[in-house]
Amino acid sequence: MTTTAEQLTAFSFGGGVQSMAALVLAAQGALDYRTFLFANVGDDSENPATLTYLDRFARPFAAAHGIELTSLHRVMVRTKETRTLYGELTREDSRSLGIPVRMANGAPGRRSCTLHYKIKLIGRELKRRGATSAMPATVGVGISVDEIDRANNRRCEPHERIDYPLLTLGLRRSDCRRIIRSAGLPVPPKSSCWFCPFRTPESWHEMRRSEPEQFEKAGQLEDLLNRRRERLGKDHVYLTRFGRPLREAIPDGVDTLFDLDTDDGLCDSGWCMT
Repeated sequence: MTTTAEQLTAFSFGGGVQSMAALVLAAQGALDYRTFLFANVGDDSENPATLTYLDRFARPFAAAHGIELTSLHRVMVRTKETRTLYGELTREDSRSLGIPVRMANGAPGRRSCTLHYKIKLIGRELKRRGATSAMPATVGVGISVDEIDRANNRRCEPHERIDYPLLTLGLRRSDCRRIIRSAGLPVPPKSSCWFCPFRTPESWHEMRRSEPEQFEKAGQLEDLLNRRRERLGKDHVYLTRFGRPLREAIPDGVDTLFDLDTDDGLCDSGWCMT
C-alpha cells in the first residue's frame, strides 16, 4: 500500500471469480493494485467454501506475489465488539432484518448488510490509511462486462473513487475463469453469505443436495426471523422469491428446477458476490 492519500489504491476483494481474476492480473502486472481488502461479514456468515478458498489459494498466491490481502471485520467503535451478520440477525433482542429478505410477492426488502459489512468496512480502513474527500482513494470493484448493470458509482464513501478495471479490460466472467486457471489455480465458488436471499434457486438446490446441514440452518434462520415478525404483528418473509418457506420452495430430491441460471434480484451494489 502506498503511503500518500493521493496514491492510495485498494481492490474490494469479494472472494469470488471476478476478484480472484483481478488478483491474478495484479500479480501479472496487468492491474495496478497491490492491496486487496476482504470485508468479512463473519466466519459464521460467509460461504464456508469462500473462506476455505481464501485460506488455501488466495492468501498464499497473494503472499507469493508480494500483494497484501487483508481481512476486515466489523468492530463497534464504542464497545470494540466484533460483530458478524449472522450473529446480529440471531441476537435475542434484535428486531433488525438487515438482509434483503423477500416479501410475499417475491420483491426484496430493504437491506443494510452491504452498507455496514462491506462498504463502510472498506471505507473506514481506507480513511484510517489516509484517504480524504480532498484526496480520495481509488477502490477497485470486480464487476465484469456481463454484469455491467451492477456498476454503480453512487455507492461509496466520500473519500473514495470507484474503479471498474475488469470493465476497462472488457473482461467477461468466462474470461475471469480462464485467467484464474491460467495461473494454475482452481476457480473459486461464487461468493455470498450462505443465507443470502439473492442466491439463485439452483444454488439453494445445490446446498440442499450437498450441504443439508447448512440448508437446514438457513431454514432455521428463516423460521427465527418469522417468529420475530409474528411477535411484531408483521407478515412473513422468505429467503427465496417464491413466497413460501425455504424447505417448501426448494424441495428435497428434485434434480431440476425452473429458472436455474437466472440471477434474479442479484445484489446490484457491486460490493458482494464478486
